[in-house]
Amino acid sequence: MSSISRRSLIGYSGTTAAGAVLGSAASAQPAQAAEAQTEAEAASAVFPPDTLFSGMSRISHTDTGTELYVKFSVEVAETPPAGAGITPQEIAELLSDFAVSRGWPPITFYGRPAPTALN
Repeated sequence: MSSISRRSLIGYSGTTAAGAVLGSAASAQPAQAAEAQTEAEAASAVFPPDTLFSGMSRISHTDTGTELYVKFSVEVAETPPAGAGITPQEIAELLSDFAVSRGWPPITFYGRPAPTALN
């Protein structure tokens, strides 16, 4: 909730306006909490080595759509030196950015078998 007190809102703008502001702040909190939970789940998802990640983007035309499917997995034989590691998250973001640079909508990649968003 905001740092504005209910009493100062009532005194400043009237009961109806204060109720509207407080009501909108209260309804925004569940949406923000749900978004934060989704982000936390994606950040805390642990994908085993050799997980297959896949994503799809679609460009709609008049009656048909063109779809782009991208799949990748990452395998590292040994632990890379400090600063040389490449994460699946980084690859997903680069592939999505590349698709966007060519006119496609962003691609959200999901890990398999866990249906959790990677990016």
